[in-house]
Amino acid sequence: MIAVQLWLTGLGTVLAALTMGYAIIAALALRVGRAAAGKRPPNLPPATVLKPLCGAEPALYEHLRSFCEQQYPCWQVVFGVRDPHDPAIGVVRRLRSEYPELDLQIAVNSEQHGTSSKVSNLVNMMPLARHDYLVIADSDIRVAADYLQGVITPLLDERVGIVTCPYRGCPRPGRWSLLGSMFINEWFMPSVRVAALLGSRAFAFGATIALRRATLARVGGFAAIADQLPDDYRLGELTRQLGLRTVLSEVEVETCVDEANLGELVRHKLRWLRTIRTVQPLGYALAGVTFGMPLAIIGAVLAGGSALTLAMVAITAGARLMINSAPRNSLSLPGQLWLAALHDLLGFLLWCWSFATRRVHWRDARYRIARDGTLHPLTQ
Repeated sequence: MIAVQLWLTGLGTVLAALTMGYAIIAALALRVGRAAAGKRPPNLPPATVLKPLCGAEPALYEHLRSFCEQQYPCWQVVFGVRDPHDPAIGVVRRLRSEYPELDLQIAVNSEQHGTSSKVSNLVNMMPLARHDYLVIADSDIRVAADYLQGVITPLLDERVGIVTCPYRGCPRPGRWSLLGSMFINEWFMPSVRVAALLGSRAFAFGATIALRRATLARVGGFAAIADQLPDDYRLGELTRQLGLRTVLSEVEVETCVDEANLGELVRHKLRWLRTIRTVQPLGYALAGVTFGMPLAIIGAVLAGGSALTLAMVAITAGARLMINSAPRNSLSLPGQLWLAALHDLLGFLLWCWSFATRRVHWRDARYRIARDGTLHPLTQ
């Protein structure tokens, strides 16, 4: 009995220590992991922005408009939809009337190229792309006026394969959207910053992927990722296999987070978690310690509430509050602590649940993700 208690105490102390250590590193990584802004070259090449669209998402006009107001010498935006009755077409037409001087094109094509509708959309858009520097950005992304300068500049180095951007979640009104934004700002992006601080560049995000047309052709074009759920990650992986570097840009973009209810939040986050599990299985299996306070508290309980583990819980909570996102700043300190604890508990429970199955919901369809990341539609 004593041996069991000693074993549990040791296990609990290790759990609390690992959780505390990660929280401290994540808080520091957010402050030191951002690249310093580099000098912009005098001559920037023409660029094409590819924007796959599907439906009238919240604030779609504002998001797309930000790509029309770039401080950049020459650029084109190609929008793509698969349904000729898609309401996003009306938004694009409005932008074309407001910015007649810009090269704004729209591809309306329902042809399917593999399982992924998003990648099929990109394949259908490519015939309209005029320039050799390409920027792919999801439909719910809002950018600053110097965005294109920031993401294109690193590509002038021929050793760079892709440039990707960190992003922050901007919630729509409501508690579920707030929790969804915290998942991005206080769990996912800190984990990216920690990985980057430790030297990893094994990432690429749909928020932005910039690359040269020649690089895309060398990896087999968009057809090479047409059946992949983690299409953004795979594109980065393919470029790294060519011996090219991935750059995490100094440019940070915004993504709109709109979760109407708990069920929608859970489905969205499970898809995200199971995607990460597919592309980084070992790291994901060890990711429980990244969900801050629940693991620290479990460790303290296993250790019998020792003074050492309780101190670790307190330090974890303090470091966790430093991993802050602006939307919760309006709350009191106790309110922020409870909200952070709720977020971490929900994230930890979903992380546990993510191992149960490989099924995901994506828009209105259900899929099973194979171990190699390919999507298989489910009929039931």
